[in-house]
Amino acid sequence: MSRGDNGRRLPNVEEEFDRHVTEGESAIWIWAPIITKQCPECENWPSYHEDSNCEYDETPTEEWSKGLVGFKPTAVFDVSQTEGEPLPELETEATGNVDDLVPALLDAAPTLDIDVRVLNAAKWEHGDAKGVCKHPNLHECQPVVEAKARSNQVDLAVTLIHEYAHALLHFDVDDEPERAKREIEAVAYIVGRYFDLDTSGSAFYLAAWQDDDAESIQERLGRISSTAQEIIWTVAED
Repeated sequence: MSRGDNGRRLPNVEEEFDRHVTEGESAIWIWAPIITKQCPECENWPSYHEDSNCEYDETPTEEWSKGLVGFKPTAVFDVSQTEGEPLPELETEATGNVDDLVPALLDAAPTLDIDVRVLNAAKWEHGDAKGVCKHPNLHECQPVVEAKARSNQVDLAVTLIHEYAHALLHFDVDDEPERAKREIEAVAYIVGRYFDLDTSGSAFYLAAWQDDDAESIQERLGRISSTAQEIIWTVAED
């Protein structure tokens, strides 16, 4: 699987688009999220659950909900590393089945200690941005998420998820901006996937931090996992 410069996944470049990896190119190693059925008690996937000491047996495995159970190293190639037929233009808005997700996200904001506002075009003051996360100030003691209203409710849901991730992860952190951005995008992708949204417009994959020690990498992956789970659980409960 490959991805473009804008972070979008390309399902199977060679088969669907008549492109192939350029000879001599090296794969990019990333940490890709593992989302699968998860034990409600120990939060492990079925095979790990069976080998654990967890005694949960209230519901059969096939009825378990999906969740983030970890990350795995995956080799990918960027579109710039491929050659062949030109690629078609990709959609810029998210797609999927949103149902009542936007109202659920709005209802979850107080529990997440986020002040959220959806503003129409006449009141929107942030140019081409679809959403922003503002720092707390003298008048507001918690992060404020503002999103531009639009008819595409799926795209609005993706924006809210992205800004919630920003509010919970790094709204008050100014160092390491690129790594912080990758963590936010990863959370947005994981939450979106859980709710069956196409969030491939986010740069969701984390490039493997090959220059960092294992403890630092584990800390970041843990932070991404816990933040994604917090949003998922809060929205699902509402």
